[in-house]
Amino acid sequence: MSPITEVEGRRLALTHLDKVLYPATGTTKGEVLHYCASTAGALLAHLHGRPVSFLRYPDGPGGQLFFTKNVPPGTPSWVHTAEVPRSRSRDARQVLVQDLSSLMWAANLVVEFHTPQWQADAPALADRLVLDLDPGAPATAVECCTVALWLRERLSADGLTAYAKTSGSKGLHLLTPLEPTPSDDVSAYARTLAVEAEAALPDLALHRMKRALRPGKVFVDHSQNAAAKTTAAPYTVRARTEPTVSTPVTWEEIAGCAAPADLVFRIDDIGPRLQRYGDLLGPLINLNRARPLPRT
Repeated sequence: MSPITEVEGRRLALTHLDKVLYPATGTTKGEVLHYCASTAGALLAHLHGRPVSFLRYPDGPGGQLFFTKNVPPGTPSWVHTAEVPRSRSRDARQVLVQDLSSLMWAANLVVEFHTPQWQADAPALADRLVLDLDPGAPATAVECCTVALWLRERLSADGLTAYAKTSGSKGLHLLTPLEPTPSDDVSAYARTLAVEAEAALPDLALHRMKRALRPGKVFVDHSQNAAAKTTAAPYTVRARTEPTVSTPVTWEEIAGCAAPADLVFRIDDIGPRLQRYGDLLGPLINLNRARPLPRT
């Protein structure tokens, strides 16, 4: 029988807590749920107000993975949802993870959390820009750091401040808070940055996704600024071999990265990092930090 837990006055059945989700580390579902509960303050801050998409992996990363934007069947009536534009012909509803009880309900499904660059009350008006730095082997996170440092300076030249997190996989995400701006305009500016990065670092950076061009290069993926696209949320656990986390990092850590392992963080690492640094991506949700998009 599944244990019943009360969270913020809501009764939740948390299932299969002893199930090993990550055989490489022996990490159980219960440990993943504990991580979500213990980091809820930071995790919820970056999910709040944004329609959430789920990458579900109920049998661990080695099992079936499936991506869903729709409200899952059986979602409790107390979980907030929002109508979001999905196509010209119809709208749809997605989950809003607004509180601890909703977070734990969602975590019990075993999910990665993915969000768009806009909030539910202002669809397709981005309040942040994201650049996904994705290395093509033999390039690694080390090469991503070189590109990230160049992009940081380039954004700074336009009056924008960049913040960084690991993807939780092999790359980096750079994020910049913006005054609400149409997603199409942000996408165009992000593409310009990617093209400029390739021109400045021709042996390292790439703005095109074409697979034949990828080996040894860092793809500066600007496409996630499109209104329909999503990015792994800060602090989400990833469906990888080990329970790695999309983790905010300092620019000193990026500048000092000498090996890919330097920027790999697992669920047990996040609590101590929050105690040491606080939420390094806190400025993304501080309206005073938002800046207008530069004219292209």
